[in-house]
Amino acid sequence: MKELKTVLNWLQSSKQTVILTGAGMSTESGIPDFRSSSGWWKNIDPQTVAHITALENNYDLFHEFYSMRLSTLDSCEPHDGHFILADWEKRGLVHTIATQNVDGFHAKAGNQNIAELHGSIQNFRCHRCESQATREAFLNKEKCPNCGGKLRPNVVLFGESLPEDSWMKALNAIREAELVIVIGTSLEVYPVNQLPMMTKGKTVFINKDITSNANGFDLVIEGKAKEILTNINLLLTH
Repeated sequence: MKELKTVLNWLQSSKQTVILTGAGMSTESGIPDFRSSSGWWKNIDPQTVAHITALENNYDLFHEFYSMRLSTLDSCEPHDGHFILADWEKRGLVHTIATQNVDGFHAKAGNQNIAELHGSIQNFRCHRCESQATREAFLNKEKCPNCGGKLRPNVVLFGESLPEDSWMKALNAIREAELVIVIGTSLEVYPVNQLPMMTKGKTVFINKDITSNANGFDLVIEGKAKEILTNINLLLTH
């Protein structure tokens, strides 16, 4: 409880707060964490099927994997933690959400100022000419009407660089932040794992698994994203 009160005090006194979220924020909505050992799909490491080479050389497998992810998402919704962060933004307590998640749940819950560091699975484009495409066209395995290229979700695949506009938005916000709260990520993926160390402000790490990557944070809280956010919010509203 003392740690949660500390987070709340920092939250209320900070003029610029950035939240950085990862897979642990989404798994509580029922979305599988494909990075975990139990999350492997068809005994295939997602790092191989969500790779640029799979899109280019094994499109059938790539398409099947992302079609499955989209159908999984259809049965999932943002959870209380997402709505709490959206409410905190409305209250002026949170100023930027930087997320590694591609599900679009922060926007669906009502957050406005979001940097989607790994893109969005809710948008689609041609891999070759980058023209916009529809979800239906992708699911139907149609070719790009402009150039005949392969259609894909607008996510960052392994082997691709992050979208520069989202990266700079997150980086600039974190550099100016008085408080950075990292939620539901083990900070194993480069370069996003570098972001929390780019701030001069206070840093909080919230995750159900605490690893050595939490070293150097001002405050470390072990627990699930939804539960911790709910408990902090209870302190705020009572």
